[in-house]
Amino acid sequence: PYETDFTLIGTTDLDYEGDLNGVSISKDEIEYLCTAANLYFKKAINADQVKWSYSGVRPLYDDGVSEAKAATRDYVLELNAPPDGAALLNIYGGKITTYRRLAESAIVKLSPYLPRPRRGSEGWTAKTPLPGGNFPVLGFGTLVQMTKTQYPFLDEIIATRLVRAYGTKVKDVLGNAKSRQDLGQFFGTTLSEAEIRYLMRTEWATTVEDVIWRRSKLGLKLTKSEIQNLTQFMLEQSSGNTSVYAVHRG
Repeated sequence: PYETDFTLIGTTDLDYEGDLNGVSISKDEIEYLCTAANLYFKKAINADQVKWSYSGVRPLYDDGVSEAKAATRDYVLELNAPPDGAALLNIYGGKITTYRRLAESAIVKLSPYLPRPRRGSEGWTAKTPLPGGNFPVLGFGTLVQMTKTQYPFLDEIIATRLVRAYGTKVKDVLGNAKSRQDLGQFFGTTLSEAEIRYLMRTEWATTVEDVIWRRSKLGLKLTKSEIQNLTQFMLEQSSGNTSVYAVHRG
């Protein structure tokens, strides 16, 4: 299941050679994935039903295997620390789902060459939630209901999406809104002007792609007309109100 109304099918694992700025799935890969999925679905799917695809190139450490699918998925850290020069740490591999652990491993490698860290700072990311994630693991439903209680004009769909995206920081998105009208213009059924302003002010969103693909996957649901309206709104905000990019110091 993906973004409530879709199904995410993947993945393929092939060696890639070419422009890293033009990575995309091939027709053969799409056909392969559809064929594989059809082994399990009662109703067959085909390439014409693909709504959207995304592709990426993952760097893997060359451990001497002949194919990418057989290479190690773990990251490798190599430290070069000459006695008469600065230490250099090379990081090979890694992925976004383990980036915090990788960062801790990197600090451990570099710690002999860095100022002594503050007492109690070692290994802190394992127990520290990401922004908005400071609620119980099984507390998502409760947080949705709390959000609906605080903002009773929100329906279940909007409240669930906002909590899923922002967690406890949803109040920073909605502020003191007392009605749906207080959130300003809506671009589609759930994306409000208040959320756009929050993303531009706090999460450095500058283009429509930042909002509908990088900060969310709402591009799957918005119409061309809604995307055009959103693009125009963001252009007006960025050109007419530079304060949305201001850095606020606490």
